[in-house]
Amino acid sequence: MQTVRCHAAWITAGVSLLFAVTVLVVQWPAITATAQEPKRFEYRIIEVLRDTQSIQTKLNEFGSSGWELVAVSMGDMTEPRLIFKK
Repeated sequence: MQTVRCHAAWITAGVSLLFAVTVLVVQWPAITATAQEPKRFEYRIIEVLRDTQSIQTKLNEFGSSGWELVAVSMGDMTEPRLIFKK
């Protein structure tokens, strides 16, 4: 009876190991592809009028399209430049 339990334990361990290796082999391309691909960003620089409504309109327009505001530059101090990245 003890031999049967020993064999069952070895079979269970073997099946568990086989399952773990199978999961690793199936997931390996996804794991390595994610680690090797550099992130790529796109940037946009938009000049807007100085009034709050104009700035807010552009922020909402670009934000709803997936753009993130990363900086504001005043340039020659007359028209702000909004710098977005996606």
